[in-house]
Amino acid sequence: MSFLATLTPALLVATTPVTGDELFFKRVSEVTINRGELKQYDPQEAINGATQVKPLAKADKPTVEASAVEAARAYAKQNNSNAFIIWRDGKVEHESYFGQTTADSLIVSKSLAKPLTAIAVGRAIRLGKIKSLDQPVADFITEWRGKPQAAMKIRHLLDMRSGLLAQGFNDRPDNHWNRAYLDPDHGNYIINQYPLTDMPGSIYEYSNATSELVAIVIERATGRRYSEFIGSEILAKIGAPGGKVWINRPGGLAHAGCCTMLPVQSWLRMAILLLQDGKWKGRKLLPAGYVSDMRKGTAQNPHYGLGLWLAGPYVDRRGFQNPQRPGPKVLHSQPYLARDLFMFDGNSNQIVYIIPSAKMIILRTGDSPPRQPEWDNSFLPNTLLRGASGFAPQPQLP
Repeated sequence: MSFLATLTPALLVATTPVTGDELFFKRVSEVTINRGELKQYDPQEAINGATQVKPLAKADKPTVEASAVEAARAYAKQNNSNAFIIWRDGKVEHESYFGQTTADSLIVSKSLAKPLTAIAVGRAIRLGKIKSLDQPVADFITEWRGKPQAAMKIRHLLDMRSGLLAQGFNDRPDNHWNRAYLDPDHGNYIINQYPLTDMPGSIYEYSNATSELVAIVIERATGRRYSEFIGSEILAKIGAPGGKVWINRPGGLAHAGCCTMLPVQSWLRMAILLLQDGKWKGRKLLPAGYVSDMRKGTAQNPHYGLGLWLAGPYVDRRGFQNPQRPGPKVLHSQPYLARDLFMFDGNSNQIVYIIPSAKMIILRTGDSPPRQPEWDNSFLPNTLLRGASGFAPQPQLP
């Protein structure tokens, strides 16, 4: 008998009643009206960052040609951005905000939150609360002991090889995708009812449910709230401001795979932390070699590491889902000029490019770009790299 033959056949419709149905169906109704989005995450829990936030140093002399900066800024502006920042070699070279957004505004992160889950796991490993990336998830989600999910490792929650049902959409309110996102007890639902469709480690399938489990692992491993842990152990340590995160109900579980709201400076500082190999002001916050692990793709998807998207081999279109499946794919009109480029990349083309060979970080957040002309994921980094002094291009390989 095949592995799939042992699984529950009903993959789309939940079969067991879950508490909080009134709130659940209210959320489903809002998502339906707003074409797939919640307009307000409620309730929210505070994430306390650094008590005193000192501005990052600003460059006295630019190292990127003014024409390249202006072209990149114009591209960001015309594509519905609310923030655009260029950081290079320890200093901010350019910083623009659009509309009502300021440096203090909380940005709805969407899937920019997924690299944060990987940083949180790395920090927990550094603190000795998690043994390694290869520790079984069932050591913390003990409900899975003796079940097929027991084969899942911590790394599989971060590299999207959990074996759990792939992300998708369905207009039937009471289905697994809606329950895993909108249920007032979504963590319990994912543990006990979200389908395992493949053997863990065998396939790449992008899934919010997979990332949501990181909050449970962190809380059970450390005995601390997810919001408190990332605030105290990550944001405060890198001098970053805090914000808020959506929790499923008052006192409930944080949504780790999305829905973290922080100022752009916090996302920039997280990128700097990774560019500096997990160190901040000489202090090692992440385990030795951990950032290198984050930047390694898998055989199932060479463009995805641990919460990070990678330059990898050049493809003109790269999607979020399994590379072998049809679906929306983001345009890359040309190879990245830096093979070592990696990025935070979330819905609405919110993106933070990290380029070690150029000592450069480029941040763009905002609403979804217009459909035409189509957003090009290679435009911002290649435009700025062409204008960057001292940078020798090393384009992606086929």
